[in-house]
Amino acid sequence: MAVKLYSRTITHKSDVGGVQLNLPDADAVARAFEAIRGSVTERAGAEHFQGVTVQPMARLGAASPLVFELILGASLDRQFGPVLLFGAGGQLVEVFRDRALALPPLNRTLARRLMEQTRIFRALQGVRGQGSVPLAALEELLVRFSDLVVEQPWIKELDINPLLASPEGLLAVDARVVLHDPATRRADLPKTAIRAYPTQYATPHRLGDGTELLVRPIRPEDEAMLIAFHQTLSESSVRQRYLAPLLLDQRTTHERLIRVCFSDYDRDIALVVEHRLAGGASELVAVGRMSRRTAHDDAEFAILVSDAWQRRGLGRELLRRIVDIARQEGTPRVTATMLPDNTAMIHIAQSLGFTIRHQLGDPEATAEIVLRDPAGLGKLS
Repeated sequence: MAVKLYSRTITHKSDVGGVQLNLPDADAVARAFEAIRGSVTERAGAEHFQGVTVQPMARLGAASPLVFELILGASLDRQFGPVLLFGAGGQLVEVFRDRALALPPLNRTLARRLMEQTRIFRALQGVRGQGSVPLAALEELLVRFSDLVVEQPWIKELDINPLLASPEGLLAVDARVVLHDPATRRADLPKTAIRAYPTQYATPHRLGDGTELLVRPIRPEDEAMLIAFHQTLSESSVRQRYLAPLLLDQRTTHERLIRVCFSDYDRDIALVVEHRLAGGASELVAVGRMSRRTAHDDAEFAILVSDAWQRRGLGRELLRRIVDIARQEGTPRVTATMLPDNTAMIHIAQSLGFTIRHQLGDPEATAEIVLRDPAGLGKLS
């Protein structure tokens, strides 16, 4: 058994003799209780002792002698809000100082990049003939830890230390949580520097022929599917979307797509239409984007539908959703610039309440819908 100090004020239990391990029986547990109480009273004061916790000993590494102690942490930065920490943990965490920082929320890609910034990551991949720790599981743990920090803004500080990692798996041995003062107003709780993935905008859609689709905000993992999507587009579709010819190689560079897929959802919300293929794979068949300079600026929309999926109502559905999102987020006005011969998109915009402006001879037409009056008095009907 293991006996550990329970204290609302002491963070590092080992510093005050607050941990007793490998206790074989009840008598040993009783002696450990008295030893911890005496040590804490002597080193910190009796008021810091609120009891102990009794737990079974953690067993990890029976098949492999290589066990790493890691730390996951979250704390507040005055400028950036919640900040995540990952690195080498255990009692020597302050000695080795091998750690990296990131802003939540994380996805699997960002979690791996956070891990790769630490020196211990090379060891986690396997050293001296030992196997790698389950890196995919560690990525998932980092993502879920990040989600917890984002979804529970009352958390002021959060640590898992140590997190044991070996080829056999992962095991959280100890954790610490500090909450904000209960008197804090919810509106005053710190906000993340990066907006979390807007899951509320991910909903299914069924075409008239019964085809099931998913309309959702874009994710960083969509880059490969986005490349395949661009390969399905005709020159005419590309011209009407970008107002000029744009080669496939230009549209699918990593530098360009990384900006498209890694969205700042406060300014840009790109909706993709996902079609599930036989065998479990997926393809993207349409993309709609709402772009703003800041969270409360006017927005500009753009929509692109794969040629094989055109004239099936996807363009109208994407624009309808974009207008709904703009209304929910307080966007005053939504506009678009389009070619005059893009009659299909012009008719869709008009059917949803947009005003189209185009003078004979102008190379471009504009669409506009006002969702909030200029004085900010409310939404227009």
